[in-house]
Amino acid sequence: MKASVDPNLCIGCTQCAGLCPEVFSMDGTLAVAIPGEIPPEDVPQAVSAAEACPVGAIQTIE
Repeated sequence: MKASVDPNLCIGCTQCAGLCPEVFSMDGTLAVAIPGEIPPEDVPQAVSAAEACPVGAIQTIE
């Protein structure tokens, strides 16, 4: 699974980085996802973080 953050939608709330810092981090005021495949042990937390995004800026792709 991979994740991406749409910079045009992200409001920089930091919720994803707080819930799953293994996958999401802040680059200035916007969230970014690690490039490439998410390690299997981090997938459940990454999905939870994506679902928690208040503006739906995070896409997960299997």
